[in-house]
Amino acid sequence: MNNDERSVLAVGGFGLGVVALAFAGFAISRSGNTSTAAAPGAPAAVSTTIDFTLTEFAITPNMLEVPPGNVTIQVHNGGLAVHNLAIASRNLTTRDLQPGETQTLELKNATVGDLPIQCNIPGHAASGMTGMIHVVAGAGATTDTAVTPTSMSYQQMDKAMTERALRFVNEPKSTFGGTRLEPIILADGTKEFDLTAKIVDWEVEPGKIVKAWTYNGMVPGPEIKVNVGDKVKVVLKNELPESTDIHFHGIRVPNAMDGVDPFTQDPVEPGKSFTYEFTALEASVGMYHSHHDAQQQIPNGLAGAFLIGDMPIPASLASKGITKVDQYVNMMLNDAGTIGLALNGKSFPATEPYTAKVGETMQVTYFNEGLMAHPMHMHQPVGWVIAKDGVPLAEPMAEDTILVAPGERYTVLYHFVDPGVWAWHCHILNHAEGPQGMFGMVTAVIVK
Repeated sequence: MNNDERSVLAVGGFGLGVVALAFAGFAISRSGNTSTAAAPGAPAAVSTTIDFTLTEFAITPNMLEVPPGNVTIQVHNGGLAVHNLAIASRNLTTRDLQPGETQTLELKNATVGDLPIQCNIPGHAASGMTGMIHVVAGAGATTDTAVTPTSMSYQQMDKAMTERALRFVNEPKSTFGGTRLEPIILADGTKEFDLTAKIVDWEVEPGKIVKAWTYNGMVPGPEIKVNVGDKVKVVLKNELPESTDIHFHGIRVPNAMDGVDPFTQDPVEPGKSFTYEFTALEASVGMYHSHHDAQQQIPNGLAGAFLIGDMPIPASLASKGITKVDQYVNMMLNDAGTIGLALNGKSFPATEPYTAKVGETMQVTYFNEGLMAHPMHMHQPVGWVIAKDGVPLAEPMAEDTILVAPGERYTVLYHFVDPGVWAWHCHILNHAEGPQGMFGMVTAVIVK
């Protein structure tokens, strides 16, 4: 999409139609649920029970006050991914809880002070799953959380949502990642792509600058596209503070080029380089990403799209008006690390808007480089899934919402038939909208 197209924005009709999400197991701190048990004449030993609920990506409530003594902690996973809860200073942790599971921890002889808590699943703490138990003399089991949705009047909520939507429309956008990287053509026809892994300041949403781990200074890394039969050379230069490598996910390469140290190569140490060479043997829709300390490096930004050849349009879609593709979009999903909930490295209202005309077709390839599955939903047009992980389907499938698991790629055709501003978002509702308005994994398509 060019700069002129990006400037064509409108507010009318833009909304998710989603205001709040209630979890059946929403955490409630049970103040007053204390008991005493002591020998006659001895000071009462206080026992308190508290509850925490884990979701993507929060611990609710994120702060509690309890009196000194024994604390029973009931932990419920109310999310859609695996979570746990750990109190590192007391060497206490739950097992990895599947969605819907509950486990009880017994905290013995808690003394006055602060006990940090967090989820120990890689990337989850960095995405917000942290909190604190305050042990305070004379306290009851009471929450110490900030404003909750019910503290806002509907007028305040409406105003906040409108203001946030207008920021998406009116504020200038910062640099987007994922732009195509043009190769250097060598004497023998080999296409060389130079990638530098480095940490840069990256604006995830307006005013929120994070330390992103990038290829060539952008998130996602630049798109690499070649043709079947091309000889390919990818030169990786490491300017990170730790070793790294590149794995070509979904791309057929020789084992020595698979990018998984220490099995297929040595780690590429800081200041060093490594060259990957292979022939593009078959049409593919893949990703390239780190396979070294991947739980940090990939969620922090080290991933990009790698495409070989073009995806054919199923002849059966001609009856739907789909005979050619007018626009190609790569949509990389993230939910952890310094980037957090994002589409192509940006969170609403900094996400990129897209424009199209009635009668046009957009080919979207979803790439999930996050830690959990995301059901992607574009309002209005049905999506025709034509390929899964780069393999064309025998027949396209009509899907309103496409669930993309970590590591998966789906290629989808959207044919636009009605004008308007159509929301496009992850349908895990707390990845997209809250009482302050839309956030995270949300953008829009403006059809004229």
